Amino acid sequence: MHHRKWLFSIPAALAAGAIHAQTTVTLYGVLDTNVEYLTNMSPVAPSAANGFTMAPGHSVVRLTSGGLSGSRWGLRGVEDLGGGMKALFVLESGFGVDDGKSTQGGRLFGRQAFVGIDHAEVGKFTFGRQYTTLFDALTNFSPMNFAVQYEPLILETGVNFRSDNVAKYTAQFGPITAMAHWTFGNGAAGGGEVPGQFRRDTGYGAALSYAASPLGVTVAYDQYNPTLNAAGGTGTVKKAAVAASYSFGNAKVMGGYRWGRNASPTDATLLRDNFYWIGGTYQATPALGLTLAYYYDDAKNLVGTNIPNPWQVSLLADYNLSKRTDLYLTTAFAKNGGLNFDTSAISFANGYFPGSDKNNMFGVALGIRHKF
Repeated sequence: MHHRKWLFSIPAALAAGAIHAQTTVTLYGVLDTNVEYLTNMSPVAPSAANGFTMAPGHSVVRLTSGGLSGSRWGLRGVEDLGGGMKALFVLESGFGVDDGKSTQGGRLFGRQAFVGIDHAEVGKFTFGRQYTTLFDALTNFSPMNFAVQYEPLILETGVNFRSDNVAKYTAQFGPITAMAHWTFGNGAAGGGEVPGQFRRDTGYGAALSYAASPLGVTVAYDQYNPTLNAAGGTGTVKKAAVAASYSFGNAKVMGGYRWGRNASPTDATLLRDNFYWIGGTYQATPALGLTLAYYYDDAKNLVGTNIPNPWQVSLLADYNLSKRTDLYLTTAFAKNGGLNFDTSAISFANGYFPGSDKNNMFGVALGIRHKF
């Protein structure tokens, strides 16, 4: 990604004498918007007030922010402290190009906000609002690179894929990357960090990844303990995943499996599922990239019952006008749920609400993305 950089030379006096450290601060961003057509969309959004019900489905055409990337702007800084050590920070704010409003619940830096230390031999320690290690581990093994349309990111990695109050460690050992994180309290479902309730909204995870062309492999585990009732009772959401990729010529194939179990405060099973995906990318020309992906969720136990298993096929054509600007056409079809597996039986985290009289949804979007 190309950025515009402001470089500031900051003298720092350290112990025995004056050592001059170079600080680099980068302003960067992405603006991504598209015109989207959907079938079988409920005009009524599910909520607790209406009992999470939908109305009969209809087609809709709308302007949407975020197709391949969530729109954002951010600041990234690095200071060389000497001896192979660097200080770093990231502040990243999400917004909608269609309406100019902040996303992530209106947070100023809702996408990321962290500070840390990076040592060339020891690794990187970061603290703040960050992505979980499960998210980081699977990014390069998900066919559409976690595109906002149309890849079931939340089903794959959980609603906690971006968490508050995270302490995280990342280290590179040749072709192997090791990651681990702990969150003291994620504010997505509750408050977290409550006196006398240490477990409330906590979470942790770890991952190992191997990347040496043409082969890539990763294995990861994630646990999240969300607040599920007014008394502060916590559930347990566990996920474990393995994925692999292989490159040859201008093509790359990848696939993975994610095991999952959501449990109540009494350890009763709320959802037990096996999620699978497979896909590939092909660089047809220097400017044109193609992606095809298939996703399937085997929902084995939903509060003691079985439901029709949802699946989705996604197709993307991305054409680069320059290194910063691209045009794209993306489309998907989902069965037994809305796009990205939105369904009353699993979640409505993605904003695709299938009509009460429908069991499938089709979407297509034509968009433009600009990076700076």
